[in-house]
Amino acid sequence: MDTVKKWEELSWQEKREERFKRWLSQDIKFVTPQAEKMYKERVTRFIKAIKLEEGDRVPVMLPAAFYPAHYSGYTLKDVMYDYDALKKSWLKFMNEFGDMDSFGGPGLVFPGRVVDMIDYKLMKWPGHGLADDCPSYQFVEGEYMPPEEYDDLIRDPADYLMRYFLPRSVGALAPWSKLGPITAFVGIPVWYITQFSDPDIRKSYQTLLEAALECNKWMEAVMEVSQAALEAGYPSIWGGMNGAPYDFIGDMLRGTMGIMMDMFKRPDKLQKAMERLVPIAINETVSAADNLSCPIIFMPLHKGTGGFMSNEQFKTFYWPTFKEVMMGLINEGLVPIPFAEGDYEPRLEIIKDMPRSSVVWYFERMDMAKAKKVLGDNACIAGNVPVSVLCTGTPQEVKEHCKRLIETCAKGGGYILTGSAGVEEGNPDNLRAMMEVAKQYGTY
Repeated sequence: MDTVKKWEELSWQEKREERFKRWLSQDIKFVTPQAEKMYKERVTRFIKAIKLEEGDRVPVMLPAAFYPAHYSGYTLKDVMYDYDALKKSWLKFMNEFGDMDSFGGPGLVFPGRVVDMIDYKLMKWPGHGLADDCPSYQFVEGEYMPPEEYDDLIRDPADYLMRYFLPRSVGALAPWSKLGPITAFVGIPVWYITQFSDPDIRKSYQTLLEAALECNKWMEAVMEVSQAALEAGYPSIWGGMNGAPYDFIGDMLRGTMGIMMDMFKRPDKLQKAMERLVPIAINETVSAADNLSCPIIFMPLHKGTGGFMSNEQFKTFYWPTFKEVMMGLINEGLVPIPFAEGDYEPRLEIIKDMPRSSVVWYFERMDMAKAKKVLGDNACIAGNVPVSVLCTGTPQEVKEHCKRLIETCAKGGGYILTGSAGVEEGNPDNLRAMMEVAKQYGTY
C-alpha cells in the first residue's frame, strides 16, 4: 500500500515537482479554452528550460520593466500616482503583445502617495528628486548603520531594523528610535504599551495606518492586472524576491564603501551578521512563495560583480551565505533566478557549484558562449540582449542579437531569451522582434 509522504520527507526535486504542478494547474477562470491551452504551454516551456530539457522552443522573458507606461503614453510618475493609469497601461501592453510567454505585472511600480507619506529616503523617483519625465528610480545609498552597531544587528535583527534602520531610512518613522527593545524579556504588555502615548510615536503610527490604506488601493490595481493576465493565459514568473546577505548589508545598511572596508577591518563581524540573516531571508521568502503559485524567486545581485571584489573575496564573503540562502529555497522546492548584474564572467567556475538544474542564472554582461560551456550541463541560463540595442537599435539589429544568442545557448535546452536588463523606453517593435525570433529560430 502506497503511503503519502509528508512535505518534509520529500526531496527537493519532489517538492519542486509539486510546486510545478501547482503552477501549471492552478485554479484560474480562463477567458477562453485557448487561453488555458496557451497558459499551460507557456508554463511547460519554462519548466523544461529550468530542468535543462528541450521544449517546443526557447522561452522568452520580455524585459518590459516600466515600459508599459511609456507604451501607453504615460510617464512613470503618472502611473505611480494614478492607479487607473497604471491598470490601463499594463492591460494595454498585455493585450497588444499577445505572443508573450509571460507577463510581468506592475508590482514594482511603487505607489507614489505612499512613499511621499512615509518620507522614504532610500530612493529618488520622478517628481521627488528626479525630473517628472524620468523613466526609472534612483537608489540613494548611504551609511545607515555605523560599524559600531554590528553587534546590535547580530543580537536581534528585527529589533535593529525597527528601532535603528527604519527611523533613519523612513522619515515618518523617525520617532521609533524612542521605542524600547522589541524583543522584551519581561513580557508584561502594559509596560511596553505605555511608550505609545508619546505624541511623536502616536503620529508616526497614524501616518503608517494612512499609508497602509493607500497601499491597499494600489495593491487592488496591481492584483486586478495580475489576475486579468492569468485569465488571459499569461503566466507570472514572479513567485517572490530575495537576495544575497552581503548585498542586504551593503545596499541598505553599510553602503558600498562601508562594507568593502568591513572585509578588511571587521571581517568576523561581517560574517556573523550575514550568517544571522540567512534563516531570516529563507523563511521570509518561503512563507511568501507558499501563498503564490509560481515557484520562481528573483534575486538581483549587486555587489558581487567583477571589479567590486576579487574571486577570493567573493568565495569568502559573498558566495557562502548567498549559496546557503539559495539552497534553503531550493530545499523547499523553489527555483532561484539570480540576476547577475554587472560582470560575472570571473565567477562562472564558482557559481556552478549548485545542484544540477536547481538555479536559473540570468546574466547582464556575459560571454554567453562561455557561460553555456561552463554552466550548460548544470544550470539554465538567461540573457542578455543589450538594453542599448533594445532601446535605440532597429528591429533587425535586435533579431540578429537574439538569433546569435539562440544559436549559442539553446542547444540541448536550458536557455531563456531575455534582455540584459529591463527596458523603460524605445521602439515597441524591438520587443516584438524578440518573440518573432524565438518562434522562427528557437524551435527544437
